[in-house]
Amino acid sequence: MNSTVKAYFEAFGRGDVEGMLACLDEDVAHHVNEGQVRRGKAAFRAFCEHMNRCYREELTDMVIFEAEGGTRAAAEFIVNGTYLQTDEGLPEASGQTYRLPAGSFFSLENGKITRVVTYYNLADWIRQVGG
Repeated sequence: MNSTVKAYFEAFGRGDVEGMLACLDEDVAHHVNEGQVRRGKAAFRAFCEHMNRCYREELTDMVIFEAEGGTRAAAEFIVNGTYLQTDEGLPEASGQTYRLPAGSFFSLENGKITRVVTYYNLADWIRQVGG
């Protein structure tokens, strides 16, 4: 199992944005589900701060896969969340809970994550929160 990716998800589980950032390359490319590619640690930090305002999430059933050579990794997991604050363009938040399968893909160089891609079914999430 890739130790950098494991550390990244452990930091996520603690709500430790700084710990997540420590796993990233300075010029990380963050491919957001249904969104634009964000570049760099500052953009990643802003995304995490926004997510922490709107959502409380715990990841379970985590399985991390690593490609030979350690330059690529992937993870499959379940997002168990609570919708805390209305996110722009999405249904109104009222503390709804959701359970959503998701996956992330990573590129790595020199022990740092250079690319993060996360996918989940947005339509399923909207159905679960009553949109």
